[in-house]
Amino acid sequence: MDDWAVIAVTAGVIVAMVVLIVKVHLNPAVALVIGAGVIALVVSGNVAESASIVTGGFGEIMAEIGLLIAWGVLIGAILSEAGAIQRLVEGLLRIFGARRAPYAFATTLAVALPSIYIDVLLVMSAPLGRRMAARLGRTGTARVATAIAVGLECGIVMIVPGVGALALAGLLGVPLGMMVLVGVVVTVPTILLTLFVMYFAYDRGFWNPERDESVTIIDTEADEDADDEYATRPATGYTSIIATVGAPPRARTRVQQSTREPALALLFGPMIVSLLFVATGAIVQATDADLGPISILFEPVFALLVGLLGTSLVARLTIGGERVEKAVSRGFRESGQILILTGAGGSLAAAVASTGIGEILGSLFTTTTVAPLLIVWVVAAVLHMAIGSVSISAITAAGLLASVMSEIDVAPVLVALAAAAGSLFAVHVTSNTFWLLQISLNQSTRGTFKTCTLAVSVASVIALGLTMLLSLVL
Repeated sequence: MDDWAVIAVTAGVIVAMVVLIVKVHLNPAVALVIGAGVIALVVSGNVAESASIVTGGFGEIMAEIGLLIAWGVLIGAILSEAGAIQRLVEGLLRIFGARRAPYAFATTLAVALPSIYIDVLLVMSAPLGRRMAARLGRTGTARVATAIAVGLECGIVMIVPGVGALALAGLLGVPLGMMVLVGVVVTVPTILLTLFVMYFAYDRGFWNPERDESVTIIDTEADEDADDEYATRPATGYTSIIATVGAPPRARTRVQQSTREPALALLFGPMIVSLLFVATGAIVQATDADLGPISILFEPVFALLVGLLGTSLVARLTIGGERVEKAVSRGFRESGQILILTGAGGSLAAAVASTGIGEILGSLFTTTTVAPLLIVWVVAAVLHMAIGSVSISAITAAGLLASVMSEIDVAPVLVALAAAAGSLFAVHVTSNTFWLLQISLNQSTRGTFKTCTLAVSVASVIALGLTMLLSLVL
Protein backbone atom coordinates (compact mmCIF):
# COMPACT_ATOMS: atom_id res chain seq x y z
CA MET A 1 0.00 0.00 0.00
CA ASP A 2 1.29 3.47 -0.88
CA ASP A 3 2.33 5.80 1.93
CA TRP A 4 -0.45 8.27 1.21
CA ALA A 5 -3.01 5.47 1.30
CA VAL A 6 -1.78 4.28 4.71
CA ILE A 7 -2.07 7.80 6.13
CA ALA A 8 -5.50 8.31 4.54
CA VAL A 9 -6.89 5.02 5.86
CA THR A 10 -5.57 5.65 9.36
CA ALA A 11 -6.88 9.22 9.44
CA GLY A 12 -10.25 8.14 8.04
CA VAL A 13 -10.66 5.44 10.67
CA ILE A 14 -9.79 7.87 13.47
CA VAL A 15 -12.41 10.34 12.20
CA ALA A 16 -14.95 7.53 11.92
CA MET A 17 -14.25 6.48 15.52
CA VAL A 18 -14.85 10.03 16.73
CA VAL A 19 -18.16 10.14 14.84
CA LEU A 20 -19.24 6.80 16.31
CA ILE A 21 -18.48 7.99 19.83
CA VAL A 22 -19.88 11.52 19.55
CA LYS A 23 -22.83 11.12 17.19
CA VAL A 24 -23.85 7.49 17.49
CA HIS A 25 -22.95 7.35 21.21
CA LEU A 26 -21.15 4.08 20.76
CA ASN A 27 -19.10 2.98 23.76
CA PRO A 28 -15.53 4.33 23.29
CA ALA A 29 -13.90 0.96 23.95
CA VAL A 30 -16.08 -0.70 21.30
CA ALA A 31 -15.31 2.10 18.83
CA LEU A 32 -11.56 1.74 19.43
CA VAL A 33 -11.67 -2.02 18.83
CA ILE A 34 -13.72 -1.58 15.66
CA GLY A 35 -11.26 1.01 14.41
CA ALA A 36 -8.33 -1.25 15.22
CA GLY A 37 -9.99 -4.14 13.40
CA VAL A 38 -10.65 -2.10 10.28
CA ILE A 39 -7.07 -0.83 10.11
CA ALA A 40 -5.62 -4.29 10.69
CA LEU A 41 -7.92 -5.84 8.06
CA VAL A 42 -7.08 -3.24 5.44
CA VAL A 43 -3.37 -3.73 6.02
CA SER A 44 -3.27 -7.51 6.30
CA GLY A 45 -6.15 -8.43 4.04
CA ASN A 46 -6.66 -11.49 6.22
CA VAL A 47 -9.39 -11.82 8.85
CA ALA A 48 -7.46 -14.23 11.07
CA GLU A 49 -4.32 -12.11 11.00
CA SER A 50 -6.22 -8.90 11.71
CA ALA A 51 -7.94 -10.56 14.69
CA SER A 52 -4.54 -11.66 15.96
CA ILE A 53 -3.23 -8.10 15.73
CA VAL A 54 -6.18 -6.69 17.67
CA THR A 55 -6.16 -9.31 20.42
CA GLY A 56 -2.37 -9.26 20.61
CA GLY A 57 -2.34 -5.52 21.18
CA PHE A 58 -5.00 -5.85 23.87
CA GLY A 59 -3.10 -8.61 25.64
CA GLU A 60 0.26 -6.90 25.43
CA ILE A 61 -0.89 -3.72 27.14
CA MET A 62 -2.81 -5.69 29.76
CA ALA A 63 0.26 -7.76 30.56
CA GLU A 64 2.26 -4.60 31.07
CA ILE A 65 -0.07 -2.36 33.08
CA GLY A 66 -3.31 -4.24 33.79
CA LEU A 67 -2.39 -5.11 37.37
CA LEU A 68 -0.91 -1.65 37.93
CA ILE A 69 -4.23 0.00 37.08
CA ALA A 70 -6.16 -2.44 39.25
CA TRP A 71 -3.86 -1.90 42.25
CA GLY A 72 -4.02 1.88 41.87
CA VAL A 73 -7.80 2.02 41.69
CA LEU A 74 -8.17 -0.30 44.69
CA ILE A 75 -5.82 1.84 46.79
CA GLY A 76 -7.90 4.88 45.91
CA ALA A 77 -11.17 3.17 46.75
CA ILE A 78 -9.94 2.12 50.21
CA LEU A 79 -8.60 5.60 50.98
CA SER A 80 -11.96 7.02 49.91
CA GLU A 81 -13.87 4.71 52.25
CA ALA A 82 -11.54 5.60 55.12
CA GLY A 83 -12.38 9.31 54.78
CA ALA A 84 -8.73 10.19 54.18
CA ILE A 85 -9.41 12.81 51.54
CA GLN A 86 -11.78 14.91 53.64
CA ARG A 87 -9.35 14.90 56.54
CA LEU A 88 -6.47 15.79 54.27
CA VAL A 89 -8.25 18.83 52.86
CA GLU A 90 -9.28 20.05 56.29
CA GLY A 91 -5.67 19.69 57.37
CA LEU A 92 -4.56 21.82 54.42
CA LEU A 93 -6.95 24.56 55.52
CA ARG A 94 -5.48 24.56 59.00
CA ILE A 95 -1.85 24.51 57.87
CA PHE A 96 -1.87 26.90 54.90
CA GLY A 97 -4.78 29.18 55.72
CA ALA A 98 -7.72 29.86 53.43
CA ARG A 99 -5.86 32.12 50.99
CA ARG A 100 -3.02 29.72 50.18
CA ALA A 101 -5.01 26.53 50.68
CA PRO A 102 -6.29 26.29 47.04
CA TYR A 103 -2.71 25.94 45.78
CA ALA A 104 -2.02 23.15 48.26
CA PHE A 105 -5.46 21.65 47.59
CA ALA A 106 -4.92 21.38 43.83
CA THR A 107 -1.39 20.02 44.18
CA THR A 108 -2.53 17.42 46.70
CA LEU A 109 -5.42 16.26 44.50
CA ALA A 110 -2.99 15.76 41.61
CA VAL A 111 0.06 14.31 43.33
CA ALA A 112 -1.33 12.40 46.32
CA LEU A 113 -4.73 11.21 45.10
CA PRO A 114 -4.64 10.45 41.35
CA SER A 115 -5.49 6.79 41.90
CA ILE A 116 -9.06 7.67 42.86
CA TYR A 117 -11.65 7.68 40.09
CA ILE A 118 -11.95 11.33 39.04
CA ASP A 119 -15.72 11.81 39.46
CA VAL A 120 -15.63 10.11 42.86
CA LEU A 121 -12.81 12.37 44.03
CA LEU A 122 -14.63 15.45 42.74
CA VAL A 123 -17.80 14.59 44.62
CA MET A 124 -15.84 13.81 47.77
CA SER A 125 -13.83 17.03 47.72
CA ALA A 126 -16.65 19.37 46.69
CA PRO A 127 -18.30 19.84 50.14
CA LEU A 128 -14.96 20.76 51.67
CA GLY A 129 -14.25 22.95 48.66
CA ARG A 130 -17.47 24.87 49.28
CA ARG A 131 -16.43 25.42 52.88
CA MET A 132 -13.07 26.70 51.68
CA ALA A 133 -14.71 28.96 49.10
CA ALA A 134 -16.84 30.64 51.78
CA ARG A 135 -13.65 31.93 53.39
CA LEU A 136 -12.15 33.39 50.23
CA GLY A 137 -14.53 36.25 49.55
CA ARG A 138 -16.06 37.28 46.24
CA THR A 139 -13.92 35.02 44.06
CA GLY A 140 -13.90 32.08 46.46
CA THR A 141 -16.02 29.79 44.30
CA ALA A 142 -13.88 30.53 41.26
CA ARG A 143 -10.64 29.86 43.12
CA VAL A 144 -11.75 26.56 44.59
CA ALA A 145 -13.47 25.31 41.42
CA THR A 146 -10.34 26.08 39.41
CA ALA A 147 -8.12 24.33 41.94
CA ILE A 148 -10.29 21.21 41.88
CA ALA A 149 -10.62 21.11 38.08
CA VAL A 150 -6.92 21.63 37.37
CA GLY A 151 -5.74 19.32 40.14
CA LEU A 152 -8.06 16.47 39.17
CA GLU A 153 -7.49 16.61 35.43
CA CYS A 154 -3.70 16.97 35.63
CA GLY A 155 -3.38 14.19 38.18
CA ILE A 156 -5.35 11.58 36.25
CA VAL A 157 -3.15 11.72 33.12
CA MET A 158 0.22 13.01 34.33
CA ILE A 159 0.84 11.49 37.75
CA VAL A 160 1.30 7.80 38.57
CA PRO A 161 -0.80 5.96 39.73
CA GLY A 162 -3.43 7.92 37.81
CA VAL A 163 -5.03 5.56 35.31
CA GLY A 164 -4.30 7.82 32.37
CA ALA A 165 -0.65 8.16 33.34
CA LEU A 166 -0.32 4.40 33.77
CA ALA A 167 -1.92 3.78 30.37
CA LEU A 168 0.36 6.29 28.65
CA ALA A 169 3.45 4.80 30.25
CA GLY A 170 2.41 1.32 29.15
CA LEU A 171 1.56 2.27 25.59
CA LEU A 172 4.79 4.18 25.03
CA GLY A 173 7.10 1.88 26.98
CA VAL A 174 7.99 4.49 29.59
CA PRO A 175 9.58 3.05 32.76
CA LEU A 176 7.12 3.72 35.55
CA GLY A 177 9.76 5.25 37.78
CA MET A 178 10.63 7.74 35.06
CA MET A 179 6.94 8.59 34.65
CA VAL A 180 6.68 9.23 38.39
CA LEU A 181 9.69 11.54 38.54
CA VAL A 182 9.18 13.52 35.33
CA GLY A 183 5.41 13.65 35.83
CA VAL A 184 5.81 15.41 39.17
CA VAL A 185 8.44 17.77 37.76
CA VAL A 186 6.03 18.92 35.03
CA THR A 187 2.72 18.73 36.91
CA VAL A 188 3.46 20.71 40.07
CA PRO A 189 4.74 23.86 38.28
CA THR A 190 1.90 23.51 35.76
CA ILE A 191 -0.71 23.61 38.54
CA LEU A 192 0.88 26.48 40.45
CA LEU A 193 1.39 28.62 37.35
CA THR A 194 -2.13 27.94 36.09
CA LEU A 195 -3.73 28.94 39.39
CA PHE A 196 -1.59 32.06 39.56
CA VAL A 197 -2.68 33.12 36.07
CA MET A 198 -6.37 32.40 36.66
CA TYR A 199 -6.46 34.01 40.10
CA PHE A 200 -4.81 37.12 38.68
CA ALA A 201 -7.64 37.32 36.14
CA TYR A 202 -10.38 36.65 38.71
CA ASP A 203 -9.09 39.39 41.01
CA ARG A 204 -9.31 41.88 38.13
CA GLY A 205 -12.94 41.36 37.26
CA PHE A 206 -12.92 38.23 35.13
CA TRP A 207 -15.20 36.52 37.68
CA ASN A 208 -18.72 37.90 38.16
CA PRO A 209 -20.51 36.06 40.99
CA GLU A 210 -23.90 37.39 39.88
CA ARG A 211 -23.55 35.74 36.46
CA ASP A 212 -20.97 33.01 37.06
CA GLU A 213 -22.54 31.40 40.11
CA SER A 214 -25.87 29.64 40.42
CA VAL A 215 -28.60 31.25 42.50
CA THR A 216 -29.83 27.90 43.83
CA ILE A 217 -28.45 27.71 47.36
CA ILE A 218 -29.99 25.02 49.56
CA ASP A 219 -28.33 23.63 52.66
CA THR A 220 -27.98 19.87 52.36
CA GLU A 221 -25.83 19.49 55.42
CA ALA A 222 -27.83 21.54 57.88
CA ASP A 223 -27.65 18.84 60.49
CA GLU A 224 -23.88 19.16 60.87
CA ASP A 225 -22.74 21.98 58.57
CA ALA A 226 -25.25 24.76 59.15
CA ASP A 227 -22.49 27.38 58.88
CA ASP A 228 -21.63 26.34 55.34
CA GLU A 229 -23.44 28.93 53.23
CA TYR A 230 -22.21 27.35 50.03
CA ALA A 231 -23.66 23.89 50.61
CA THR A 232 -25.89 23.19 47.64
CA ARG A 233 -28.42 20.72 46.37
CA PRO A 234 -28.26 20.12 42.62
CA ALA A 235 -31.37 21.31 40.85
CA THR A 236 -31.04 18.90 37.94
CA GLY A 237 -31.00 15.23 37.17
CA TYR A 238 -27.38 15.04 38.31
CA THR A 239 -28.58 14.84 41.92
CA SER A 240 -28.59 11.06 41.77
CA ILE A 241 -25.11 10.98 40.24
CA ILE A 242 -23.62 13.04 43.04
CA ALA A 243 -25.47 11.07 45.66
CA THR A 244 -24.52 7.64 44.42
CA VAL A 245 -21.00 7.79 42.99
CA GLY A 246 -19.18 4.97 44.67
CA ALA A 247 -20.63 5.09 48.16
CA PRO A 248 -23.57 6.32 50.26
CA PRO A 249 -23.92 10.12 50.49
CA ARG A 250 -22.81 10.23 54.10
CA ALA A 251 -19.53 8.56 53.19
CA ARG A 252 -18.97 11.21 50.52
CA THR A 253 -19.90 14.39 52.39
CA ARG A 254 -18.08 14.23 55.67
CA VAL A 255 -15.14 12.62 57.39
CA GLN A 256 -15.90 9.06 58.39
CA GLN A 257 -16.17 8.83 62.14
CA SER A 258 -14.22 6.09 63.82
CA THR A 259 -13.27 5.43 67.39
CA ARG A 260 -9.84 4.42 66.11
CA GLU A 261 -9.26 7.13 63.53
CA PRO A 262 -5.70 6.68 62.23
CA ALA A 263 -3.21 9.42 61.50
CA LEU A 264 -3.18 10.60 57.89
CA ALA A 265 0.47 9.63 57.61
CA LEU A 266 -0.52 6.08 58.47
CA LEU A 267 -3.32 5.99 55.89
CA PHE A 268 -1.24 7.41 53.06
CA GLY A 269 2.04 5.88 54.20
CA PRO A 270 1.78 2.58 52.28
CA MET A 271 0.96 4.31 48.99
CA ILE A 272 3.80 6.80 49.44
CA VAL A 273 6.22 3.99 50.25
CA SER A 274 5.15 2.08 47.13
CA LEU A 275 5.73 5.13 44.93
CA LEU A 276 9.15 5.63 46.53
CA PHE A 277 9.91 2.01 45.64
CA VAL A 278 8.90 2.70 42.04
CA ALA A 279 11.08 5.82 41.89
CA THR A 280 13.99 3.92 43.46
CA GLY A 281 13.55 1.24 40.83
CA ALA A 282 14.04 3.84 38.11
CA ILE A 283 17.28 5.00 39.73
CA VAL A 284 18.50 1.42 40.16
CA GLN A 285 17.74 0.68 36.51
CA ALA A 286 19.56 3.80 35.36
CA THR A 287 22.68 2.95 37.39
CA ASP A 288 22.63 -0.80 36.61
CA ALA A 289 22.95 -1.51 40.34
CA ASP A 290 22.45 -5.11 41.49
CA LEU A 291 20.36 -5.29 44.66
CA GLY A 292 19.82 -9.02 44.60
CA PRO A 293 16.51 -10.52 45.78
CA ILE A 294 15.18 -7.25 47.23
CA SER A 295 15.10 -5.76 43.74
CA ILE A 296 11.68 -7.38 43.32
CA LEU A 297 10.25 -4.70 45.64
CA PHE A 298 11.23 -2.06 43.12
CA GLU A 299 9.34 -3.68 40.26
CA PRO A 300 6.22 -1.49 39.77
CA VAL A 301 3.67 -4.29 39.96
CA PHE A 302 5.08 -5.54 43.28
CA ALA A 303 5.70 -2.03 44.63
CA LEU A 304 2.05 -1.04 44.13
CA LEU A 305 0.94 -4.39 45.51
CA VAL A 306 2.86 -3.58 48.70
CA GLY A 307 1.02 -0.26 48.80
CA LEU A 308 -2.33 -1.97 48.34
CA LEU A 309 -1.69 -4.57 51.04
CA GLY A 310 -0.44 -1.94 53.46
CA THR A 311 -3.40 0.38 52.83
CA SER A 312 -5.82 -2.52 53.22
CA LEU A 313 -4.22 -3.61 56.49
CA VAL A 314 -4.34 -0.12 57.99
CA ALA A 315 -7.95 0.31 56.90
CA ARG A 316 -9.01 -3.09 58.30
CA LEU A 317 -7.54 -2.18 61.69
CA THR A 318 -9.33 1.16 61.76
CA ILE A 319 -12.60 1.16 59.81
CA GLY A 320 -13.20 -2.57 59.79
CA GLY A 321 -13.03 -5.38 57.27
CA GLU A 322 -16.63 -4.98 56.07
CA ARG A 323 -16.08 -1.46 54.81
CA VAL A 324 -12.76 -2.42 53.24
CA GLU A 325 -14.47 -5.23 51.32
CA LYS A 326 -17.13 -2.79 50.15
CA ALA A 327 -14.43 -0.41 48.95
CA VAL A 328 -12.59 -3.22 47.14
CA SER A 329 -15.80 -4.30 45.39
CA ARG A 330 -16.40 -0.73 44.27
CA GLY A 331 -12.80 -0.47 43.08
CA PHE A 332 -13.13 -3.59 40.95
CA ARG A 333 -16.26 -2.16 39.31
CA GLU A 334 -14.46 1.09 38.53
CA SER A 335 -11.28 -0.56 37.27
CA GLY A 336 -13.16 -2.88 34.91
CA GLN A 337 -14.20 -0.18 32.47
CA ILE A 338 -10.78 1.48 32.73
CA LEU A 339 -8.98 -1.76 31.93
CA ILE A 340 -11.19 -2.49 28.92
CA LEU A 341 -10.67 1.00 27.56
CA THR A 342 -6.92 0.80 28.06
CA GLY A 343 -6.79 -2.60 26.36
CA ALA A 344 -8.79 -1.23 23.44
CA GLY A 345 -6.24 1.57 23.17
CA GLY A 346 -3.54 -1.10 23.01
CA SER A 347 -5.40 -2.83 20.18
CA LEU A 348 -5.53 0.41 18.22
CA ALA A 349 -1.84 1.04 18.84
CA ALA A 350 -0.96 -2.45 17.57
CA ALA A 351 -3.12 -2.03 14.46
CA VAL A 352 -1.58 1.36 13.65
CA ALA A 353 1.91 -0.06 14.18
CA SER A 354 1.15 -2.87 11.72
CA THR A 355 0.58 -0.32 8.94
CA GLY A 356 4.18 0.85 9.02
CA ILE A 357 2.98 4.40 9.55
CA GLY A 358 5.76 4.86 12.10
CA GLU A 359 8.41 4.87 9.39
CA ILE A 360 6.27 7.08 7.17
CA LEU A 361 5.64 9.73 9.81
CA GLY A 362 9.15 9.40 11.19
CA SER A 363 10.56 10.45 7.84
CA LEU A 364 8.44 13.61 8.00
CA PHE A 365 9.78 14.73 11.38
CA THR A 366 12.92 16.74 11.81
CA THR A 367 15.67 15.73 14.20
CA THR A 368 14.42 18.28 16.75
CA THR A 369 11.99 17.25 19.44
CA VAL A 370 9.63 20.20 19.09
CA ALA A 371 7.66 18.99 16.05
CA PRO A 372 6.76 15.51 17.39
CA LEU A 373 5.75 16.88 20.80
CA LEU A 374 3.62 19.59 19.24
CA ILE A 375 1.98 17.11 16.88
CA VAL A 376 1.06 14.65 19.63
CA TRP A 377 -0.31 17.55 21.70
CA VAL A 378 -2.47 18.73 18.80
CA VAL A 379 -3.75 15.20 18.07
CA ALA A 380 -4.71 14.67 21.73
CA ALA A 381 -6.31 18.12 21.96
CA VAL A 382 -8.44 17.60 18.83
CA LEU A 383 -9.53 14.17 20.00
CA HIS A 384 -10.46 15.53 23.41
CA MET A 385 -12.55 18.36 21.98
CA ALA A 386 -14.47 15.82 19.93
CA ILE A 387 -14.75 12.96 22.40
CA GLY A 388 -14.84 14.73 25.74
CA SER A 389 -12.71 12.20 27.61
CA VAL A 390 -9.25 13.12 28.86
CA SER A 391 -8.15 9.50 29.24
CA ILE A 392 -9.48 8.30 25.87
CA SER A 393 -7.91 11.15 23.92
CA ALA A 394 -4.54 10.74 25.65
CA ILE A 395 -4.52 6.97 25.13
CA THR A 396 -5.55 7.27 21.47
CA ALA A 397 -2.96 9.96 20.70
CA ALA A 398 -0.23 7.98 22.43
CA GLY A 399 -1.29 4.84 20.56
CA LEU A 400 -0.90 6.62 17.25
CA LEU A 401 2.55 7.88 18.20
CA ALA A 402 3.73 4.58 19.70
CA SER A 403 4.63 3.26 16.28
CA VAL A 404 6.73 6.35 15.58
CA MET A 405 8.92 6.14 18.67
CA SER A 406 11.69 4.14 17.04
CA GLU A 407 11.93 6.63 14.20
CA ILE A 408 12.32 9.90 16.11
CA ASP A 409 14.83 11.13 18.64
CA VAL A 410 12.39 11.88 21.47
CA ALA A 411 12.33 10.46 24.97
CA PRO A 412 9.13 8.39 25.30
CA VAL A 413 8.30 10.05 28.62
CA LEU A 414 8.12 13.41 26.83
CA VAL A 415 5.69 12.03 24.26
CA ALA A 416 3.58 10.65 27.10
CA LEU A 417 3.48 14.04 28.82
CA ALA A 418 2.75 15.85 25.56
CA ALA A 419 -0.20 13.52 24.94
CA ALA A 420 -1.37 14.07 28.52
CA ALA A 421 -1.07 17.84 28.13
CA GLY A 422 -3.01 17.84 24.86
CA SER A 423 -5.78 15.73 26.34
CA LEU A 424 -6.40 18.47 28.92
CA PHE A 425 -7.26 21.07 26.30
CA ALA A 426 -10.85 22.34 26.25
CA VAL A 427 -12.67 20.23 28.84
CA HIS A 428 -16.24 21.23 27.92
CA VAL A 429 -19.85 20.12 27.76
CA THR A 430 -19.08 16.64 26.42
CA SER A 431 -17.33 15.84 29.71
CA ASN A 432 -19.21 14.51 32.72
CA THR A 433 -16.61 16.20 34.91
CA PHE A 434 -17.68 19.59 33.52
CA TRP A 435 -21.26 19.12 34.70
CA LEU A 436 -20.34 17.59 38.03
CA LEU A 437 -18.03 20.53 38.70
CA GLN A 438 -20.80 22.98 37.83
CA ILE A 439 -23.38 21.34 40.05
CA SER A 440 -21.27 20.43 43.04
CA LEU A 441 -19.69 23.90 43.33
CA ASN A 442 -22.78 25.96 42.58
CA GLN A 443 -21.63 27.53 39.32
CA SER A 444 -23.48 28.63 36.23
CA THR A 445 -22.52 27.12 32.88
CA ARG A 446 -20.78 30.38 32.04
CA GLY A 447 -18.77 30.18 35.25
CA THR A 448 -17.81 26.56 34.64
CA PHE A 449 -16.44 27.47 31.21
CA LYS A 450 -14.03 29.78 33.07
CA THR A 451 -13.03 27.54 35.98
CA CYS A 452 -12.95 24.29 34.02
CA THR A 453 -12.68 24.79 30.25
CA LEU A 454 -10.40 27.84 30.25
CA ALA A 455 -8.37 27.00 33.35
CA VAL A 456 -7.59 23.43 32.32
CA SER A 457 -6.76 24.65 28.79
CA VAL A 458 -4.25 27.08 30.31
CA ALA A 459 -2.76 24.14 32.20
CA SER A 460 -2.60 22.20 28.93
CA VAL A 461 -0.54 24.90 27.22
CA ILE A 462 1.74 25.43 30.23
CA ALA A 463 2.36 21.68 30.53
CA LEU A 464 3.29 21.52 26.83
CA GLY A 465 5.72 24.39 27.28
CA LEU A 466 7.38 22.75 30.28
CA THR A 467 7.59 19.44 28.41
CA MET A 468 9.30 21.14 25.50
CA LEU A 469 11.78 22.75 27.90
CA LEU A 470 12.53 19.33 29.33
CA SER A 471 13.21 18.05 25.81
CA LEU A 472 16.35 20.18 25.82
CA VAL A 473 17.88 18.05 28.57
CA LEU A 474 16.27 14.60 28.17
